[in-house]
Amino acid sequence: MSLLTNVMDHSLDEGYAEAAARRAEGGKGLPSTLRAKLGLAAALLLSAVVVTLGAAQARISAPTLAKEREQLIQRIEAETSAADSLQKNVDSLRDAVGTKQRDVLRKHGGDKAELVSLLAGATPVRGPGIKVMVDDAKQARTSGGGPRESSGFSDTGRVRDRDMQRVVNGLWQSGAEAIAINGQRLTALSAIRAAGDAILVDNRPLVPPYTVLAIGDGQRLSTAFQDSVDGQYLHVLQQNYGVRASISTQDEVRLPPAPSLIVRTATPGKGTS
Repeated sequence: MSLLTNVMDHSLDEGYAEAAARRAEGGKGLPSTLRAKLGLAAALLLSAVVVTLGAAQARISAPTLAKEREQLIQRIEAETSAADSLQKNVDSLRDAVGTKQRDVLRKHGGDKAELVSLLAGATPVRGPGIKVMVDDAKQARTSGGGPRESSGFSDTGRVRDRDMQRVVNGLWQSGAEAIAINGQRLTALSAIRAAGDAILVDNRPLVPPYTVLAIGDGQRLSTAFQDSVDGQYLHVLQQNYGVRASISTQDEVRLPPAPSLIVRTATPGKGTS
């Protein structure tokens, strides 16, 4: 009887009663799923506002940026034009100085003026000779490697300033009367140096391939150079490092005068007693 009485008095389980009470208390606010949706909507709205403001700011600043870019381009073009004008002026003055130097050399050179002008590189010359073409190895062009930096050889295949020095010295020693590299006349005071990857002749950069023109007895000069130590050095560069080179005789070679002329003379000193 007590069991039946308990069932009648407590027909609803206590757990269900507690759950119903909690649900009733929570019903005063919004369901959690709805709150999450509203929070997400608010976040999206805020993001849209930020993006809209950013786009508006970019649209407002775009004309200013475009104007600054145009001004920068105009400035670069103006400075480039000014630099080109100055370079032309320098070349003109250099030519004028060279002309005056050659005139003075011819005037005061006496009977040997022509020979002195030739040896000093003061006058353009032409005659039979040879053409030596020297170029980097093919793989050096594609790999972009730097020049050989060690005192010995490496496998970069790039032509160094020392290579061109040996070619030129070998030609002088083999009997060349006048030499030019890529149109630049060499004299006894010319310097072949390196600046990074570039080869400079009298501080003017050269671009490969390097064309060396030398005036002299073509066949004899070619044979003497190839048989010389420097000619064999060039052959080693071809065989071992892929440097491209060719030598051909020419019926006529034309060389310009040296861009800048420096003539130095020596006088016998007075004897000491």
